[in-house]
Amino acid sequence: MSVTRRLTTVFYADVAGYSRLTGADEAGSHQRVMAVLDDVTARITDAGGEVLRYAGDAVLAVFPSVVLAVETSAAIQTALAERAADLAEDQRVLIRIGINLGDVIEDRGEVYGEGVNLAARLEAAAEPGGLCLSDDAYRQCRKHVALEFTDGGEERLKNIDEAVQVWRWSPGIPAAGSDNTDDESRRKPSIAVLPFNNMSGDPEQEYFSDGITEDIITELSRFRSLLVIARNSSFIFKGKAVDVREAGRTLAADYVVEGSVRKAGNRVRVTAQLIEAATGNHLWAERFDHDLEDIFAVQDNVVAAIVTALPVRIERTRAKRSRHTSIGNLPTYDLILRGRWHIQDYRKDSPRRAEEAYARAIALDPDNTLAHAGLATACIHSYFWDAQAGFLASAIDHAQRAVALDRDEPAALGALALALTKSSHSDEAIPLMRRAVELLPGSMHERSMLGISLVHNGRHEEAQAHLERAVALDPHVGDWTLEFLGQTYYFTHRFAEAAATFGRIVDPPSWVCGYHAAACAMNGDTVAARELVANYSRLLKRESEGAVTLEIGMQRDVKDMSYYKNPDDSALMNEGYRRAGLPVDAALAALRENP
Repeated sequence: MSVTRRLTTVFYADVAGYSRLTGADEAGSHQRVMAVLDDVTARITDAGGEVLRYAGDAVLAVFPSVVLAVETSAAIQTALAERAADLAEDQRVLIRIGINLGDVIEDRGEVYGEGVNLAARLEAAAEPGGLCLSDDAYRQCRKHVALEFTDGGEERLKNIDEAVQVWRWSPGIPAAGSDNTDDESRRKPSIAVLPFNNMSGDPEQEYFSDGITEDIITELSRFRSLLVIARNSSFIFKGKAVDVREAGRTLAADYVVEGSVRKAGNRVRVTAQLIEAATGNHLWAERFDHDLEDIFAVQDNVVAAIVTALPVRIERTRAKRSRHTSIGNLPTYDLILRGRWHIQDYRKDSPRRAEEAYARAIALDPDNTLAHAGLATACIHSYFWDAQAGFLASAIDHAQRAVALDRDEPAALGALALALTKSSHSDEAIPLMRRAVELLPGSMHERSMLGISLVHNGRHEEAQAHLERAVALDPHVGDWTLEFLGQTYYFTHRFAEAAATFGRIVDPPSWVCGYHAAACAMNGDTVAARELVANYSRLLKRESEGAVTLEIGMQRDVKDMSYYKNPDDSALMNEGYRRAGLPVDAALAALRENP
């Protein structure tokens, strides 16, 4: 017998806490639940959906489009939330809804298969009163519905073989374009560090787990982009079994850090994880194992690693969300995050898009330090691709404006340092970055920026120390940190180490392929150098969409190297280019004719 299959939008809903509701008042609760489900099914039918199964406290339906399913579901949940607001807790009926776009088997008026199973699992993963969508469903509706979804990351769902990317919405999340001043993106994210559990079985080690917690709170407090819940508040949960979502609500925290410390013999193991409080989703987790030769050195190292990772992970999570939101309605902070993302895209038109985002942020908030710092950085990236003096002048103007607005903002100091470095004033950039590191010693970004200023200034051993520390403590600090660490090795004639470091960059931009080719050539590996030159040419075309030739790309890279204070450094890099077979001499001649 042949099987009929089709692609459809599957809707699955279930009443949250049905057993709890009926436990106290079985007959009354059942009537309230049935009234709600009758309303749900009527709304589905009115919207063009088809109810296939209505059993107990669950509803299975299909829709002809994802947009219809999502809009209907949002209307259902909004109506239920408004109705529940005036009721006592034990009188409220809330439902969870899961929506999936999937392939199903159609038989005897019902649908079966993986597409249905996934919708049911998404329903179970949804918040009471909320929606949970598969990635396929989200991509079909995100441009067509005025709802702002939360990226729930990848989740392991029961009886589903692979991790599933999920997206969430609830009536508490405002529509895109809402002018709600409490919107998450208009304020700093808040984070609470719960007391780390002492798992050693020795009460005498309590000082160590408490010390880890307190130091993390202190160091995170240095990050002015975070609102850190005070120790006295978070320690009310010490010694208690904690529901992270409840802790987040109690402490008004967007994110929660929890962990444990286990000391055994001469070894200590510290685990830590970052959790989104509203959803319970785990965003980051790590385990640290150390010998206990110096317990306080272990504490310092663990705290440094945790504090380095958390702000970066939070910002990436929020930046990922902002990319899926209509840019016309983004508030200031999301525009800043969007600008940062474009800067890291390494394409010729990316700085222009970043400039647009930062300019809109400034239009919304003319005195926003981060927006001016970001626009300065975007202008510097534009100058790298198209060396017009106007870009550099704008970069310096906005960077100086950012510093004038807040002399203790590391991002402002970093933007001005970068502008000065690209103006051949790296000696003036170094004290700015030293101040940024003093303000934010736990941030490896600022330490890397100090290293970059030192590389440009020809102080390679000092630069190497900062860059190696940044890479050791934060593997995700940025490929550009490896880029400049590779340069320190190259300029000190450690060509094999330089090549290996450049090779650690998984998806390098074209100019890094040029450095890598030069390092291989200087190390005598001509075969690898030739392959990298071919890759340089290919990447250059991709980044510029075919608008930049190999010779023009070489002019860009040679000119950028001219900002390094020590002329021997640029001469050594040019020699590497030459040995690799890159047209460096033609580029130098063209720059002499048209500087």
